[in-house]
Amino acid sequence: QSIVGLTLTTLASLVEQNNKGTLSLECDIDGKYSYLQETTIAPRIKSVMLIILLFQEDKKCFICDSEDPFHDSLNPDSHRIENVVTTFAPNRLKLWWQSENGLENVTIQLNLEAEFHFTHLIMTFKTFRPAAMLIERSSDFGKTWQVYRYFAYDCESSFPGISTGPMKKVDDIICDSRYSDIEPSTEGEVIYRVLDPAFRIEDPYSPRIQSMYAITNLRVKFIKLHTLGDNLLDSRMEIREKYYYAIYDMVVRGNCFCYGHASECAPVDGFNEEVEGMVHGHCMCRHNTKGLNCEQCLDFYHDLPWRPAEGRNSNACKKCNCNGHSSQCHFDMAVYMTTGNTSGGVCDDCQHNTVGRNCEQCKPFYFQHPERDLRDPDVCERKSCNCDPAGSQNGGICDRYTDFSTGLIAGQCRCKLFVEGERCDLCKEGFYGLSADDPAGCQSCACNPLGTHPGGNPCDSETGNCYCKRLVTGKQCDHCLPEHWGLSNDMDGCRPCDCDQGGALNNNCSSQSGQCECRPHMFGRQCNQVEPGYYFISLDHYIYEAEEGVNIVERQYTPDRTPSWTGIGFVRVPEGAYLEFYIDNIPYSMEYDILVRYEPQLPDQWEKAVISVSRPGKIPTGSRCGNTVPDDDNQVVSLSPGSRYVVLPRPVCFEKGLNYTIRLELPQYSSVDTETESPYTLIDSVSRSYFGDGKLRLYGACRQSSLHGECVCVGWGRWFVSGATVLTPPNAFLHSACQCDPQGSLSSVCDPSGGQCQCRPNVVGRQCDRCAPGTFSFGPSGCRPCECHARGSYNAFCDAETGQCHCFPGVYGRQCDRCLPGFWGFPSCQPCHCNGHADDCSPYTGECLSCRDHTTGNNCERCQAGYYGDPILGSGDHCRPCPCPDGPESGRQFASGCYQDPVTLQVVCVCSVGYIGSRCDECASGFFGSPDEVGGACQPCQCNNNIDTTDPEACDKKTGTCMKCLYHTEGENCHLCKQGYYGSAVQQDCRKCVCNYLGTIREDCEDSENCRCEAATGQCRCLPNVVGQTCDRCAPHTWRLASGAGCEQCGCDPARSLGPACNEFTGQCQCMPGFGGRTCQECQELFWGDPDVECQACDCNPRGIQTPQCDRATGQCICNEGVEGPRCDKCSRGYSGFFPDCVPCHQCFALWDVIISELANRTQQFLDRANALKITGVTGPYQQTLNTLEEKLSEIKTIIAQNPAAEPLKNIGNLFEELTADVTVKIADIEENLSALSVKSNSTDTDLSALETDAKSLDHVVKELQLHLISAGALDSITKYFQMSLEAEERVNASTVHPGSTVELSAQTRQEVEDLINEKEAHNGNKAVTASLSNMSLQTCGTPAGASCAESECGGLNCRTDDGRKKCGGPGCEGLVTVAHNAWQKAMDFDRDILSALAEVEQLSRMAKQRADEAKQNAQAVLLKTNATKEQVDRSNEDLRNLIKQIRDFLMQDSADLDSIEAVANEVLNMDMPSTPQQLQALTEDIRERVESLSDVEVILQQSAGDIARAEMLLEEAKKASKGATDVKVTADMVKAALEEAEKAQNAAEKAIKQADEDIKGTQDLLTSVTAFPLPLLTDLENTYENNQKVLEDKAKQLVELEETVRSLLQTISQKVAVYSTCL
Repeated sequence: QSIVGLTLTTLASLVEQNNKGTLSLECDIDGKYSYLQETTIAPRIKSVMLIILLFQEDKKCFICDSEDPFHDSLNPDSHRIENVVTTFAPNRLKLWWQSENGLENVTIQLNLEAEFHFTHLIMTFKTFRPAAMLIERSSDFGKTWQVYRYFAYDCESSFPGISTGPMKKVDDIICDSRYSDIEPSTEGEVIYRVLDPAFRIEDPYSPRIQSMYAITNLRVKFIKLHTLGDNLLDSRMEIREKYYYAIYDMVVRGNCFCYGHASECAPVDGFNEEVEGMVHGHCMCRHNTKGLNCEQCLDFYHDLPWRPAEGRNSNACKKCNCNGHSSQCHFDMAVYMTTGNTSGGVCDDCQHNTVGRNCEQCKPFYFQHPERDLRDPDVCERKSCNCDPAGSQNGGICDRYTDFSTGLIAGQCRCKLFVEGERCDLCKEGFYGLSADDPAGCQSCACNPLGTHPGGNPCDSETGNCYCKRLVTGKQCDHCLPEHWGLSNDMDGCRPCDCDQGGALNNNCSSQSGQCECRPHMFGRQCNQVEPGYYFISLDHYIYEAEEGVNIVERQYTPDRTPSWTGIGFVRVPEGAYLEFYIDNIPYSMEYDILVRYEPQLPDQWEKAVISVSRPGKIPTGSRCGNTVPDDDNQVVSLSPGSRYVVLPRPVCFEKGLNYTIRLELPQYSSVDTETESPYTLIDSVSRSYFGDGKLRLYGACRQSSLHGECVCVGWGRWFVSGATVLTPPNAFLHSACQCDPQGSLSSVCDPSGGQCQCRPNVVGRQCDRCAPGTFSFGPSGCRPCECHARGSYNAFCDAETGQCHCFPGVYGRQCDRCLPGFWGFPSCQPCHCNGHADDCSPYTGECLSCRDHTTGNNCERCQAGYYGDPILGSGDHCRPCPCPDGPESGRQFASGCYQDPVTLQVVCVCSVGYIGSRCDECASGFFGSPDEVGGACQPCQCNNNIDTTDPEACDKKTGTCMKCLYHTEGENCHLCKQGYYGSAVQQDCRKCVCNYLGTIREDCEDSENCRCEAATGQCRCLPNVVGQTCDRCAPHTWRLASGAGCEQCGCDPARSLGPACNEFTGQCQCMPGFGGRTCQECQELFWGDPDVECQACDCNPRGIQTPQCDRATGQCICNEGVEGPRCDKCSRGYSGFFPDCVPCHQCFALWDVIISELANRTQQFLDRANALKITGVTGPYQQTLNTLEEKLSEIKTIIAQNPAAEPLKNIGNLFEELTADVTVKIADIEENLSALSVKSNSTDTDLSALETDAKSLDHVVKELQLHLISAGALDSITKYFQMSLEAEERVNASTVHPGSTVELSAQTRQEVEDLINEKEAHNGNKAVTASLSNMSLQTCGTPAGASCAESECGGLNCRTDDGRKKCGGPGCEGLVTVAHNAWQKAMDFDRDILSALAEVEQLSRMAKQRADEAKQNAQAVLLKTNATKEQVDRSNEDLRNLIKQIRDFLMQDSADLDSIEAVANEVLNMDMPSTPQQLQALTEDIRERVESLSDVEVILQQSAGDIARAEMLLEEAKKASKGATDVKVTADMVKAALEEAEKAQNAAEKAIKQADEDIKGTQDLLTSVTAFPLPLLTDLENTYENNQKVLEDKAKQLVELEETVRSLLQTISQKVAVYSTCL
């Protein structure tokens, strides 16, 4: 797309329209012929107009003459509208357009000759810019107008209701205030861009964007003038005429608008004047388009819709396709969308007998010649179609052209719906009666397709009669013949009813469903099914069981197999025996087949079985059985071993109502001699079934019998005569009801084939009325299996009622599965062995049950828990309660058991968990309670596993209160996390709160490392806009976490940034291209200016600047010292040399510069006074005028006083006085702050003195630490005090050198005060402020009142040294600055002292580690010595026990004589034992000396504590150590108490030794008399020695406890040393 674009620069021609009062200008804008109008112009007559030009020329008023065009010499005061055309002549500022004076509503209108693309407008004003104006556009040559934008100094008053922005969409209409200010007074610009560059245009070709560009007229309306306010005081015309609109240049930029269909433009038709450089608005169209702007398609080019060109796609108009039969067309959008946006041209006025969108069809009664081209003028011809009008469509019109895809053939007749044939004169198959009145041509025969034969015409085309199938009838073949139903696709069309002759009344059925007419209790389509509750009897329904006799052989049913017998089993019939069956239920008089069921037991055939029938009397000849012969009642059969049944060769006749007896005899097994003794067989049953002669046949189904796989008619069925006569009524074969047993069956409905009910488990019989063999207890749940034990019973059958099996002798139980009471080991039963303490035992294992006398065990051979003794039968002993302490049933028994020591015969208790003591009467560590009370017990301390259960002091043994909580927990039950920790104390998961100090509320933090958090989740309480569990990050769209006061909003400019988010550390927003600054409200980096107007690059000399970024508002570069200039490219005043080598001038320059400056200032003051005198002159000649002015001023004051808007002017003086007082108050506040700083600085010395005092007192406390240092360790204290030292150093730095410190705040406050004082002093020169400043200078710097900078050594607020630095305070001065400096110096000295103290602490730490290692080694040596002593005592005790045992054994011997006993006694007396008190005392002293040798460790650690005390003297928090020392003292007291207990134990040992000495003496006396009574006395001696031995064992236990204490202390020392080693 080619775009032609120029700027409004060339004047074309001038046309005046006097009658309308307008002045028009033809001008050139982007190659278009335009008119520029002003609605009001200067009058034709010459007049005086006042032009406001300040300090430009002496002459202020001119006479304008705009009747003639401007000429540089002939008519220089012409200000017509054409002067706004941009030129680049040297006299550009001498040409301008000027409106009529004093008139506010002025309009400038630009009329274009065609549609243009307008981009932006720039107007440069000679006078003030308008206070209110607007820009409008028209796209229809002035018929309608739309506002581009409003401009106003005060938008709300000038254009109420118009938004002031910012713009949210590119086409928003807003009011802009940037270009309506009163400054500058001349050459101010108004700039308007159609598309704001801040908006990103996604589709520049969209209709919304194009409508903003396209204009035919542009109009600028000036609404309000800017004035200096004098028009408000004086409304005379002379005052208003001072103000008018004047424009130097008016730049209108755009381009030739041809929608991309032209590359050049030409003059509009009728314009022949040639103007140099002028580009006109008529587009030279291409792409088959036309119009001034190529906005239409050429004629006959309407196949595609007109569209502007887009990029490389020309979107050219396409020619219509009318196949040469038309030269006119138009575009149809509906057609275009129907064709899938490919073609929308519709041809108009088709010729040559054609019609259609493309003239592609022939007219009616014309058809297309198949051999001619579609564009041939003779392609359509007319001829007779010869179509039958009765059977063809449209009165016989044929196809007009050939189109095989749609089935069209030129000249072919179009038949009606049910008509066919070349002439459409025949009815289609299935139709008849051709008629012109019928819209379809023929009528349907309506033959049922199911009743007619497929293929060919189903009916007569004249009459409409259908051709039916063999079993179908009716005109339309839609009915079946009688006794048939189901019209279908079958060959014959219908099917026979086939009704059941026995169950149906006749053979007629429904023609639709085929349902026959059923007899009562019958149903089904063929009436061949019985209703529920009725059934067909089986052929062997009448069965007579043989099991009612003797010798019954029962059989169990197999669940997964059908039994081959009936009833409960068989009857064992030996050779020569017989069975009789009684028949009393003959339903009908007729002949029956007799069938015998059996089960052969022998390999050979049973040769002779006789069946005879006994009748109640003689058979009447007229009865049904009158033809019976005697042989029919006596028949002989043989029983084959390969069969299970036999049928009598001849039927037997029975009559209804009579009773019969059938006798079965087995007289002979075999006629040959066999070795079989007592042959027998098993007989099951006899049944009778209906017999049919030659006239009867079986109707129904036979079920498969299990008799050797043969198919016999033992199923259900019915007999009927082959002819039409039924032998018996059909209902004779129906049972009256199923009669299922309600307890034994699942339902009252039985199987219709045979009447078998649905039985419950283990229930049999047709009616489910008895238990199956091998089961019992008939009931609603069925029958239960007998489950007789195979090794304890004779068979698997039991009593049907009780279920009792038939047991072997000695076996007991319903199932014969256990031994008699007092026996076990089924089936080999044997007596129970329970030592007389139980009567019964387990029948399977022999384990005794319910042992008595407190015994237990498989044979009651041991005592129960809590008892001791020997309960074995014959031992003579029994079970006795354990005294632990009071016995199992006393309520105070706390042992799981006890035993008697075989040597000492003492009862030893085995304490339960939680109890200790020789009688288990004390609570163990980690337990509490009152075991000394009846009902009391020890229970675990409820400390949630947060104590050391081995520590006896971890919880109170009486109350259970937790005393020493571990894992950072606290509370009565150690169920809470300590303050500063969170988590679950119950799960030992208390973790230290981790909170970011900068993001957490200050009240929750003691310091940067210790903060409080939510006890459950660990969530810290965050400052505003801070998030995260640890308050470690800013919330979205905020930053500056390091401020310590929460995060601040990013404040990103929404119109100039990519989003609201910013960098959380720097706050930098992500700016759009062209914008910069932290919030994107400024120009981008290295640029300056107003981003809404224009951003300019910083033009700085890189050799003279401090930073590449210039001032973003003014563009002033930031120069190095000694460099100046807008670009920082020259040496500043007071420096010499050539840039960039600028060297400060000699010191004399500064002196002379001051003198010269003062002289220049005085000279300027004289000049100003002279100029003022020159302007005012002598007031005498103008006294009257002055008086008039004074009167006017009085009137003005009165008006202002009456005007509410002027009320604030009255308070200017008051405001000034309040401002002065405000400054005084602020200065006083600053003085108080400085005084407080001085006091705080002085308090530092006081704090240091207090530290020294506290350290001295702490030295005394540390000496009392003793053993606490072993458990607490030196490392924790060193680490703690080192951390305190660092915190003190941080606080000192925060008050002196850190940002935001007190000293820095003081300096900032001083600077603010100085700036404020300078500003107020320069503004009003208030003497009171000067006096206040003098007083403040005295308090701040120490400067005496009235002293100058040169006189005072302390300087002043505005004093500077020779090198330009500020001078305030100093040595010997009493100002606050000097006091603050001294405080800072002391803080720095204190910091150095802390560093030296830290070095000393580190040295002391090394010494403490060395001494701790020595203590560890000494403790290990003491432990080894203690172990050796213990081993020695143990060996001595063991030797003593062995000796006593040997003596006892010797004395118990019968062969011991008196001489031998005396020799043994003398040997005992001569043994070297610590029997004297002195020897025992020496041994005890040795033990105590070795234990007390551990105090060396205490001495070493005490020395380390002294070193630590010296480090603590430097710490500000030393007072807190007092509490810690108190706790340590408590721990030391506990250790001391333990030593006192050891001393008590020693005293007890001494007493025991004395007692032992007395006992030894008694032993000596006993030995002297041993000859008389040797054995009893030695027994007493032995008992006494055992008592002494117990005392020694108790002391040995105490020694072991002391040893454990030493071990724990040694372990603690090792741990502390290891930790200390890792921290160095």
